Amino acid sequence: MIKFGKAVVKWRVPILILSLLLMIPAAIGYFNTRVNYDILSYLPKDIETMEGQDILLNEFGTGAFSLIVIDNTDDKQIETIADSISDVDHVKKVLWYGSVADLSIPRDILPEKMYEFFNNADANSQLMAVIYDESMASDETMAALDRIDELVDEHCHVSGMASVIRDIKNLSEKETPIYVVIAVVLSLIILMLTMDSALAPVLFLLSIGMAIVYNMGTNFMGDGEISYVTQALAAVLQLGVTMDYSIFLWHSYEEQTERFNGDKKRAMAHAISNTITSVVGSSITTVAGFIALCFMSFTLGLDLGIVMAKGVLFGVLGCVTILPSMILICDKAVQKTRHRVIIPDLGVIADWITKHYLIFIALFLVILGPAIYGYTHTKVYYDLAGSLPDTLASRQADATLQEQYEMGATHIVLADANMTEKTCNDMVSELKSVDGVKNVLALDSFLGGTIPEEILPDKVREIFKNGNYQMMLVSNEYAIASDEVNDQIEQLNKIVKSYDDKAMVIGEAPCTKDLIEITNLDFARVSAVSIGAIFLIILIVFKSISLPIILVAVIEFAIFINMGIPAYTGTVLPFIASIVIGTIQLGATVDYAILMTNKYKKNRFLGMDKQPAIAAALKSSIQSIMVSAFAFFAATFGVGMYSDIDMISSLCILMARGAIISMFTVIFVLPSMFMVFDKIIIHSSVGFRDKSKISTRPATVGK
Repeated sequence: MIKFGKAVVKWRVPILILSLLLMIPAAIGYFNTRVNYDILSYLPKDIETMEGQDILLNEFGTGAFSLIVIDNTDDKQIETIADSISDVDHVKKVLWYGSVADLSIPRDILPEKMYEFFNNADANSQLMAVIYDESMASDETMAALDRIDELVDEHCHVSGMASVIRDIKNLSEKETPIYVVIAVVLSLIILMLTMDSALAPVLFLLSIGMAIVYNMGTNFMGDGEISYVTQALAAVLQLGVTMDYSIFLWHSYEEQTERFNGDKKRAMAHAISNTITSVVGSSITTVAGFIALCFMSFTLGLDLGIVMAKGVLFGVLGCVTILPSMILICDKAVQKTRHRVIIPDLGVIADWITKHYLIFIALFLVILGPAIYGYTHTKVYYDLAGSLPDTLASRQADATLQEQYEMGATHIVLADANMTEKTCNDMVSELKSVDGVKNVLALDSFLGGTIPEEILPDKVREIFKNGNYQMMLVSNEYAIASDEVNDQIEQLNKIVKSYDDKAMVIGEAPCTKDLIEITNLDFARVSAVSIGAIFLIILIVFKSISLPIILVAVIEFAIFINMGIPAYTGTVLPFIASIVIGTIQLGATVDYAILMTNKYKKNRFLGMDKQPAIAAALKSSIQSIMVSAFAFFAATFGVGMYSDIDMISSLCILMARGAIISMFTVIFVLPSMFMVFDKIIIHSSVGFRDKSKISTRPATVGK
């Protein structure tokens, strides 16, 4: 590796020029990567609800609809609004009372249920359904919604999942750039306090920023799309998990500069060599944690896992090429900004911790039970729309829809188009009898036999029947992701399949029900894969049977505390948090434990007794662990406090808190574990004893 280090030092100027030039294609790729704001689209493509969405798009030419509540407006005005909306690009059809029955038809001959579906006389409002010819998260549907907003006034409330996605899109686009600013500013403050140079932290952030741009730019490859969760978190996470690589290079560079009497180039070459050896080993565990997310059936994990694993690799590459080049080129300025470290060295507490290790073992045992209880009893939510700010237009529209029409989730039933009228009516009657169902609209039933199908406009008939399928709308009073609506969906599925075994119930609520079932399995799978992978890496790196158990147990203990706290504070987390936080915290913070273990191993190999070896390992690593943890905390905590998107906010706060909890656990519990299990460790691990000294210094082993 020293040859590589010397090459970087020699070609530092061309390396920096090339790295700056590569920013151009990376930036182009970044700006041309599409962002997907529809979380439900990451469900497996082979489940029935997702197959149903494809049928809806292929057979009926629609993938989304909005329900618009129009207040204090007469039929003629509504007809004008409907005609205007019909002319909007990618609006396929507009369905309202006047499109089903000509306004000249007396209302008293219309079925009461059909009239009530579209009208609320008490609130003096009418309901309009707008059907789009693209999926609910497509750019075309988003543009159509923007245009509809321009056409309708404050008396119109546009609800539906497409409107929710558009609000998430607008909120995310506004907030994401600010996330980066917050993370950079807070990280810079932490680094200024913990380092001895004012310019070095700026260089750290510049090199990591370039690595982030490379990472985000290469997301254009493949399908050219990432989720908004990945878009929002990737830069912040990459900054947090790769910062310690830069810190390690800097500390190594300072040590080598002193060793080589101020020869900066030679010192940097050796610092690069040392950094590669150390950072590659520690980064493997971080990458493994993110790769574990790729094993989720819910492919949002694959999206986030690949981007973040790639980000760690870019971070390592930038740390050993771009950053050394910047430091050497800016050496004079770096030296001029030297200052005394503001935060004192806390290594002095190492002896005290190792001498009072039984206290921390006792605390570990006392806290473990409540932590596991909280971890297993933390509640999660799946209603993504319900977690958004109430000030958003979609949230206000949903509230109006619920208040005036007592309408929660709307399901879609797809059934055989050749089903007889009697069979269809029997099925609809049975569907209406299910608890919570308010109404069922189907071509053969909702007119009640009083109006012949033939007099309906073709555009209305095509809404309900097309190709091999007919569509029915099931309105109900239950909220999405509630236990009531999930039980209701099971009953509806049993009914429709008893009449047509190929029939299916689809929509936002059925997809969310699938999401609950799939992510429950994903949680167990991802946890097992991440723990297994990191366990195996530690086993191979340290050639030890006992150390993987101890290190993973210590970090899992920190994860139990972090994820258990919400159970005691009454906080309900977004479902994705319970899956990804444990994996991210394990992969990103097990490095703290590995750093200390390496030093402990070296000290024991050199013949130091148990307590001095562990105390020295803790003393020499405590500063690096704290700086790394505080940098991770700074990069995520500010974003968590700022964001109005609860999924982003919750994830960032959990990651920030997890970094600090892991830091304290590694500093206090891990050395205590080493004190208790030292004899087992040195006899079940390679490299803890110098065989040439065993015969002459037997007393130093196992003390």
